[in-house]
Amino acid sequence: MTSSLQKKIETVAKRAHDAAPLVAKLTTKAKNLILIETADALVARHAEIVRANQKDLKEAQKKKLAPALIDRLTLNAQRIGEISKGLREVAALPDPLGEIVKSWTRPNGLHVQRVRIPLGVIGIIYESRPNVTIDAAGLCLKSGNAVVLRGGSEAIHSNLVLGKILRDVLKKNGVDPNVVQIIDTPDRKAMGFLVRQSRYIDVMIPRGGESLMKWMADHSKIPVIKHDKGVCHVFVDESANPGMAEKIIINAKVQRPGVCNALETLLVHERIARTFLPSMAEKLQEAGVEIRGDDPVRKIVPGAKKAAEKDWGMEYLDLILAVKIVPDLESAIRHIQKYGSLHTETIVTEDKSHAAEFLNRLDSSVVLWNASTRFNDGGQLGLGAEIGISTTKLHAFGPMGLEELTTMKFVVTGTGQIRE
Repeated sequence: MTSSLQKKIETVAKRAHDAAPLVAKLTTKAKNLILIETADALVARHAEIVRANQKDLKEAQKKKLAPALIDRLTLNAQRIGEISKGLREVAALPDPLGEIVKSWTRPNGLHVQRVRIPLGVIGIIYESRPNVTIDAAGLCLKSGNAVVLRGGSEAIHSNLVLGKILRDVLKKNGVDPNVVQIIDTPDRKAMGFLVRQSRYIDVMIPRGGESLMKWMADHSKIPVIKHDKGVCHVFVDESANPGMAEKIIINAKVQRPGVCNALETLLVHERIARTFLPSMAEKLQEAGVEIRGDDPVRKIVPGAKKAAEKDWGMEYLDLILAVKIVPDLESAIRHIQKYGSLHTETIVTEDKSHAAEFLNRLDSSVVLWNASTRFNDGGQLGLGAEIGISTTKLHAFGPMGLEELTTMKFVVTGTGQIRE
């Protein structure tokens, strides 16, 4: 069984590798047509998608998965419509391939250009969210890459039907469907075989929790761009506008708690804690948020549970919030540097110098001033749909859109020059 599975995964990777040059040479018009027809097909076949998704949801409920995971897993007409809209947005974006990023002429007359090209074959391992199947495939297609997708076992039925719809559109348009491959087995051993296909796959992008990132670091023979956990912070400075801070915090924590750009730790300057926190905590608790605070927080927030050391580095993906009172901006920055995951950080302040220091000293993928952490998103930042949020500084950092799925080659034009 193991040897046959290994052979199966190797065959999948090789097919993607062989098909990659075909998608790389597709015209922008051809790629956009495929994306738009897939968007249409998703809406037209939404009942088929929902039926498959219901199978996954029934299994998830039997396994008593957390509500946040079930939310990520759920597909309905509205979410299918959003996925379809995302594909249309990708189709409307400029094609990055062939872009001359920079050019110059050397003293000897050589003309040098840096030109965008695809990465090649991208392997993506992700958990729970079937929308990633279409988002990732669409972005890879538009950027000229082949892709091998391995979704979580909990979304196997949803992923397979979404992949089939896209592959049907590829076939209809005379494109080798092997440019998009879906690993069709929930067997976890498939992951181990996939991350060893360095001959055929150029880069792996894992999207998931801390355990997946550790597993990838230990097992992958292919370069990895991590999309790690989001331990996102909001720091409310002493000069913050209280009404603005409340809106930002509620949005960042409550709007959709099960996503990586949701707020997980709130830091509040000690000079405003007694006037700001009780009202803020009451609004959070009314929204169903459990507050875990340090001792100073618990003295002024009724019902707050005692925070343990592990809470400061926790990605809850749930209606739970760690809250800490800090003496100053420096303490807030140091706390984030110690416990953060290089994902998203916000400062709420009217002090421009404090904002500048916060934005300059923190090296998370997105840092914000007076705005919700929920804006760390490709669509919200104008990139269109995204593969995810990279927490790896090489070779992309933050939301990975089309440009981040390319690399650059040098194109050099001469008139007979030789090196002396």
